[in-house]
Amino acid sequence: MRQKLALYSRFILSAGGLLWATSALAQRSVDIESPLMAPDPASVYAAEDGPEEDHITIGAGGMYQPDYMGARSYQFQPILAADIKRGVFFVNFENGIGVAPIDTETFTVGAGVVPIFDSYDREDVPNQFNKVDLGAGVRGFFSIRQFGFEVTTGLTQIFAGNTKGMIVDFSLSRDIIVNERLFITPSIGARWANAKHNDRFYGVSESQAQESGLRQFRPGAGFLDADAELMLQYRLTDHIGIGVGGSVTTLMGNVKDSPIVQKKTAPTGTAFLTYTF
Repeated sequence: MRQKLALYSRFILSAGGLLWATSALAQRSVDIESPLMAPDPASVYAAEDGPEEDHITIGAGGMYQPDYMGARSYQFQPILAADIKRGVFFVNFENGIGVAPIDTETFTVGAGVVPIFDSYDREDVPNQFNKVDLGAGVRGFFSIRQFGFEVTTGLTQIFAGNTKGMIVDFSLSRDIIVNERLFITPSIGARWANAKHNDRFYGVSESQAQESGLRQFRPGAGFLDADAELMLQYRLTDHIGIGVGGSVTTLMGNVKDSPIVQKKTAPTGTAFLTYTF
């Protein structure tokens, strides 16, 4: 069993260094956010407060998740994370390490280099027919904030390791301020991937089918998965926060019929502690 999330600690560095990485979670897993000061009660939409201010937040916690999306078995992993913003430069879970040259009250446009953690070892999959390594990709993204909601669309091209494929993601979220300490963020999202990614991750080639006894399978390009998530964050002090989250992800399109898919829908749970400098 690959210790995916334990590897995250290798990537936690300062704002000037390389990043460990986000989703996914994407890539869709946990966004570590700075503890926020409560807005004026007259403020209706928290998402319209404008772009994020500069900050440095570090976090640690744990995640309970499938060995890979489609696996029947689960694993618990410790996680370490960083969320850093200095001017146009950022380091965070979702977008990696990069720059956001456009960051206004309504729009954010940026690009970064992100690690790709969707992977599996031979012992994780039926008949041990294949393995997919960790990787790295270039991600461009565009976010719109309006009426308290935030819509984000991103495109990631994997250039090292993994599948060398391309993934497009979409998410819709809203920050709900319950009081000056408690914040709730519900979100939904979906991913689409090209044929190279889907075939290499969920496919079974002719030679692999002959060696493993699994049926040959090529899902081609199409929707990869969709998820719904609920995150709760509580600000203990001006610097310390805690959070818990849960999500349900389901495979979509042809990939859900892959011979390596044993469970099409799976929940994931996360808990973490953050400190903002």
